Amino acid sequence: MFDKLGINKFFTDKLKERYITKPTSIQSLVIPRLLEEKNIVFRSETGTGKTFAYLLPLLQKLSVDENTGHGISALICAPTLELCSQIKAEIDFLSAPSMEQPAALLIGSVKIEKQIETLKKIKPVIVVGNPGRLLVLSKMGKIKFHNLRFLVLDEADRMTAQECFEETNELLSIIKRSVKNRGEKTGSLCAAACSATVSKKNCGQLGSLFESADVIETDNNEILKERIEHWALFSEKRRKIQTLRSLLSALKAKKPRIKALVFTSRGDEADKILSQLQHHSVKACGLYGKINKKPLTSAERKAALDSFKNGNTDFLVSTDLAARGLHIPSITHVIALDVPEDSEVYIHRCGRTGRAGRRGIMITIGDETQMRLLASLEKKLKIRVQPKELYKGMVCVPVMEDDIEE
Repeated sequence: MFDKLGINKFFTDKLKERYITKPTSIQSLVIPRLLEEKNIVFRSETGTGKTFAYLLPLLQKLSVDENTGHGISALICAPTLELCSQIKAEIDFLSAPSMEQPAALLIGSVKIEKQIETLKKIKPVIVVGNPGRLLVLSKMGKIKFHNLRFLVLDEADRMTAQECFEETNELLSIIKRSVKNRGEKTGSLCAAACSATVSKKNCGQLGSLFESADVIETDNNEILKERIEHWALFSEKRRKIQTLRSLLSALKAKKPRIKALVFTSRGDEADKILSQLQHHSVKACGLYGKINKKPLTSAERKAALDSFKNGNTDFLVSTDLAARGLHIPSITHVIALDVPEDSEVYIHRCGRTGRAGRRGIMITIGDETQMRLLASLEKKLKIRVQPKELYKGMVCVPVMEDDIEE
C-alpha cells in the first residue's frame, strides 16, 4: 500500500478516487528513494505509473518544505507539448488549493508574452515544460532556478536524442550553475530521470547532475509480452490506407466501440491518412507537427487529443508525437502503417494500449520489406507476432497452402 511507502493520507485518498490502491513495482522502488531525496534514473515499461512515481513524493516533500513559495521549487521537463500538458493535469489532480503549490505549464506554440504574464501573476512553485521554451524563458530572466529543489526529466532518452540534446544540455548547464551558486540553506537538488527505454548511455549524456544517481530498472517487458497481442497484416504500399479502412470496419463489426491510435512516421503521411479516413466518413482526428512546413498550433493539437480522449472521435492519426508518455487507458488498438528500425519506437507505440491492467492489440500493416523488419523486432523483443488477413469483412488467421492441400 502507498501509506507503507511513506505517502500521506491526502494523496492516498486522491489515488482512491481513481481506484488506485496498490503501488506498481516501479513505484515501490522509486517513491521511498525520492522521499529521501536521492538522485535516481529509473526505467520501467509503459503503463506502469512512472508519472505518479515521481509526482507523489515530489508534491509531498514540497507541501512541508519551509522554502516552498520563494521561487520555482520543482521543474519537470518533457519532450512534447502533449506530455507536458498531461503531467500538469496530474499535478492539478493531486494538489489541493490549501497546499499553495501553484503550477505553470510552459510549452512551445503558445505566445510567450502570455506565459510571462502568467509567471508574474501566479509565481509558480512547480513548472512543467519542454526544454526549448524553458531555455528561452531562462535566458530572458523570466524563470530562475536559485530555489530549485527537484528536477525531473520525463522521457529522458528522447531529450538526449540528437534533435533535442543541444537545448536539454544548455538548460541543464544553467540549472547546474544556479544550484552551485546558491547557499546551503536552500538545500541540495534532487534529480530524477525516467523512461521506458532510458539507458546507461543516456545517463552519461545527462551530465554531472546525474553522475551519482541510483539506476533502477524493472524492464522485463511483461506487459509487451503478456497484455498486448501483436498482429501483422500484409499490404502493398499503395493499398495501405485502403487496408486500414477495411481493418477498422472489420474491428468495429466485431466490437462496435473501439478506440484506435494510428501511427505513421511522417506528418505528411499522417495528414494524407486522416484526409482519406474523413473522406470516407470515418470519425478521426490528427495529431502531428508540421504539414507543408506549417506547424499545427498547440490549440489544434489539444483539440484533437481532447476529442479522442472524450470519445467524440474513435481514431487518432499521429506521428510519434503521441508515442511517448500519453496515458489514455481506453485505447483498445494501436495500428502502425510502418515499422520503425528502432525497437524503442515500437515499444513506445505499443505502450499506448494495454495500460492500467487492461489488454490491448498492436497491429502492424506493412509490405514485404517491413514484414521482414517486423520479424527482426519480434526476435529482438522476444514477442510473438501473429499473422492476420482480412477475409469477408473479418480479421482471420491466414490459411497456409499446406492446410489447403490437406
